[in-house]
Amino acid sequence: MPAALLRPRVALAQTNLISTLLLSLCLHTGSVTGGIMKADETQNGGGDTISHSLALVQHLEALLAQGNGSDVALRVQTVGAEQVKVIQAHSLMLSLQSPVFEELLLSRNGTTLVLLETAECAAVFDKFIRYLYCGEISLCLEQATSLHKLATKYRVQGLQQGVTQYMTQNLASNSPSGHVVEWYQYALQTGDVALRDSCLQYLSWNLSSVLQSGEWTHVSNDLLMTLLQSSDLILQSEMELFAALEAWINQNEPDALTAENALRAVRYAMMPPLELFRLQTQSPVLARYQESVRDLLYQSYQFHSSSPLHMAKYFDVNCSLFMPRNYLSPAWGSPWVINNPMRDDRSTSFQTQLGPSGHDANKRVTWNSLFSPRWLPLSMRPMYSEQGSTQPTRVDGGRLRIIITPATSSAEFAGVSFQKTVVVMTRKQGKMVVRHVYNFHQSTEETGDFLVEADLHRKTSEYLVDGSLHLHIVVKPLYQTLIATKK
Repeated sequence: MPAALLRPRVALAQTNLISTLLLSLCLHTGSVTGGIMKADETQNGGGDTISHSLALVQHLEALLAQGNGSDVALRVQTVGAEQVKVIQAHSLMLSLQSPVFEELLLSRNGTTLVLLETAECAAVFDKFIRYLYCGEISLCLEQATSLHKLATKYRVQGLQQGVTQYMTQNLASNSPSGHVVEWYQYALQTGDVALRDSCLQYLSWNLSSVLQSGEWTHVSNDLLMTLLQSSDLILQSEMELFAALEAWINQNEPDALTAENALRAVRYAMMPPLELFRLQTQSPVLARYQESVRDLLYQSYQFHSSSPLHMAKYFDVNCSLFMPRNYLSPAWGSPWVINNPMRDDRSTSFQTQLGPSGHDANKRVTWNSLFSPRWLPLSMRPMYSEQGSTQPTRVDGGRLRIIITPATSSAEFAGVSFQKTVVVMTRKQGKMVVRHVYNFHQSTEETGDFLVEADLHRKTSEYLVDGSLHLHIVVKPLYQTLIATKK
């Protein structure tokens, strides 16, 4: 029978079902209009509001559990498995929440609806149906992708968005085998750009902890290359990354081309010559593929043995091989814990290596850092009249800023530009993770959004750990190409 002819019958069935649902609710509450219930009364435009929404949810949950007035049986089957799950449901509730269910119910024959699901989705299908009745759901990390699949398949947008938000907020949660890599692959397959980018950002910003977790060896070839080619990775050193890559190759045994491409993405010039020599003599993986990276190793040794000014005459020193990542080791920056960050200005000093080249290994730059919670932009600073008086300035208009400048100038700075990176840490699920990253050359004023969303007045702010702001300042020296024409 055509769907158009079925619609009046469905409408009639839904009308009868509404009556059945109301009758079922009456059995729970004593009557539709009566019953003993607590009223939440609030003043709203001169009238009172009585809310029994919690009680209604409880009744709908009981209705699903007991199957009163059910007009459809959901038969959930898994391909290749004998186990079958049967749920007594109500067409009205399913149709109101899911347009896919609405179409399936219009075209069904009989009172049973057969649904084919994967084993993982079948295991949480009762939770999914409960959400359609109650509008709430409890889930754990292992169930997130399965519930997201069901919400996507049956076009339940509220649940789909809610699970995506849950996954984004729980990237730092502890799990036995890890979950961020799995969620990234799932987001990539389903086209969920927001979730994909959130997972990739977490992996890039917290790479040191990821490298030490069980999920590192499950990273796909494509994700591996995406990470290796990034200059925004936050980790201890390039040696740490190479050791993790070596473990990945040994575990996954990729084809030769994949292994060679991955090894060529390592920035060997960022390793001190002694460590680089040790790798060449002790690493079985590097020995196996040494011919593929011989040119990179040769350039790295040249980079360390000559001055950057001389290198710039013959090589493009702006390529990724000579570009640092965000290294947390002491040679590249310093942690900075600021207690009561909104109280007053703070300052600190630290030293970094002038540049990653071995030629600059013994040269140090002293940096002065100023943290100001009430810095005023130029347009809001006091205006001086001819008589020397000042116009009043709104102090509460100030905003957070960090200024990082060298303690002294030097001719050795020629040909080197310094990018500063402030890594903001926070505590999630009991462990320290990166909350945000800001890049600038001298002052966070250049970014325009430095901690604009952080309410540091509250000790419970998600940007604070025990009332303190935890930062790590990274200085990235970048060599400039001084001579465009190579000789």
